[in-house]
Amino acid sequence: MNRWLFSGLICLALTALVPGALEAQRPATLDAAAIMERNFQASKVTGVRMEATMVLINDKGQQRERRNTSVVALQPNGVDSKFAVKFSTPADIRGTAFLQVEHSEGDDDLWIYLPALKKSRRLVASNKKDSFVGSDFSYGDVSLPKVSKYRHTQTRTEQMDGVDCYVIESLPIDDAVKANSGYSRKLTWVRSDNFVEAKVEYYDLAARLLKTQRVTKPQLVDAKQGRWFPLLREMTNHQTGHKTTLTVLKLDTNVPTPDELFTTRYIERDVP
Repeated sequence: MNRWLFSGLICLALTALVPGALEAQRPATLDAAAIMERNFQASKVTGVRMEATMVLINDKGQQRERRNTSVVALQPNGVDSKFAVKFSTPADIRGTAFLQVEHSEGDDDLWIYLPALKKSRRLVASNKKDSFVGSDFSYGDVSLPKVSKYRHTQTRTEQMDGVDCYVIESLPIDDAVKANSGYSRKLTWVRSDNFVEAKVEYYDLAARLLKTQRVTKPQLVDAKQGRWFPLLREMTNHQTGHKTTLTVLKLDTNVPTPDELFTTRYIERDVP
């Protein structure tokens, strides 16, 4: 008998005698909560500045374009982010700004600045379901929700954009989370290659499909930490026929993001 064949048969025999030997060689299976935690971490970049366009499209196909600049930073705990965005055009929204500072424990700090009021207004948890500056994104959609606020179940795997995805159902842990988000249920298609979401379905409080978000063009910004930043997001409201696209035009990564950029004083400054 060929000695290589003989050696192979011996290895197979020994493997059969050792319970779980083959299983030990396979990667550990992630549960649904672990997948969503990986999804939450995938976009936690150290520091980003970007220029973007937000296009609002009504059910007749008419479009309105808005331009903005944003800065994002990861806080020292490596979990929570800070996010500030300012709109520069068109004239009727110029100077409008939003600030969010995440907190692992307790509610996030949310602030909106409207030039007509000349003062920042603090938002509360119940405002998270409100429209983000008239778009199809809500304030709660702007950043990923805390994983612990939902019960997660993997329903299946499915391909999206040619990539295998975990399909995760997320249910609010209590009535407060449900009421504040405005969603009774979410389905998230999480890419298996980088854990960025490829698609999210949002269901209203009556369990009807309300919105779908498509996320494409993920760009690797930190290979060592496995951090990605999608360059295109599209949110469609199925109940109104309205749609919003958010396209990143310029992305600068690992840039200085001093604390002063994440203050109400900063978002109240005039847009240059």
